[in-house]
Amino acid sequence: MNEQDDAPAFARHLVNLAASRLGAKTLMCSDDFFAPMERMLQDSEPVFVPGKFDDHGKWMDGWESRRRRGGGHDHVILRLGTRGIIRGLDIDTRHFTGNYPPQASLEAADGPASAGPDELEWREVLGVTDLEPDRHHYLEISDGTPATHLRLNIFPDGGVARLRVYGEPLPDWSRMDENTLAELSAITNGGRIAGFNNAHYGNPWVILTEGRGVNMGDGWETRRRREPGNDWILVRLGAPGLIEKIEVDTAHFKGNYPDRCSVQAALVEGLDDAALSEQAGDWPELLSPSKLEMDRQHFFEGGSLNDIGAVNCLRLNIFPDGGVSRFRVFGKPRL
Repeated sequence: MNEQDDAPAFARHLVNLAASRLGAKTLMCSDDFFAPMERMLQDSEPVFVPGKFDDHGKWMDGWESRRRRGGGHDHVILRLGTRGIIRGLDIDTRHFTGNYPPQASLEAADGPASAGPDELEWREVLGVTDLEPDRHHYLEISDGTPATHLRLNIFPDGGVARLRVYGEPLPDWSRMDENTLAELSAITNGGRIAGFNNAHYGNPWVILTEGRGVNMGDGWETRRRREPGNDWILVRLGAPGLIEKIEVDTAHFKGNYPDRCSVQAALVEGLDDAALSEQAGDWPELLSPSKLEMDRQHFFEGGSLNDIGAVNCLRLNIFPDGGVSRFRVFGKPRL
């Protein structure tokens, strides 16, 4: 079973703002003697390698501080890959058993990317919370203020395999030129996944990231469909726009790429993701059903796209099922 099946909605639908692939970085920590802080933000799943040791002891896939003897607690400070509203966390202690931290808390700040930790105004977004060994800790966050930096505190010491920070990107569109073609679907421009009917393999949100997929696991892939119909994924754009170009990339998908795709779109306000998903099947077609090929980039523009005006939500339909590495939507913003 896909691990995503047991995750809460925020972990399945929202973007990991602390993903290395988005440019998130650890800036400093109180201690990382046993395992460097940078490992905590890796996009890969944590692993345990029996019998693997380095100069400091047992090799662990995450951030791990030494045993504290003088009181206090450890912390790590990171800069998110993009500014956003945090909706949930996963403090993942997998493979840390006798060396996990019993408790953790989280602080956030909103400031320039170049700001140092002492220049930021910190606020608590998660009070001291109990942790357990070797497991995910999915924690909902109710703070609604944007964040650019985080400080994870662990009490008193120990190791965290991964920190995932799920939220909604919040770019500054005031700096964008309305006459310039922009990638409205990009996470760094505020695009995000709002729903899908199936995501048995992979992480759906990665289809909105930059670059091409590195392998078949770097994309959105559905299970094999054994019943009538087709699969779909829903995207909210970072800003409304007149769409001029769409890219559907099936990189690395060969025996499992979709046979065809289409795109429906609309300008929608005031609906949550669940309501959006219910009505998306009735939206007009921006792109009529079009043939796809394996392991290649497909570009649709000009006469391939129907004139339906400005839109801010799109539904990519794939027929009947399969995998898509990247989905990009380019247009001129209408703010």
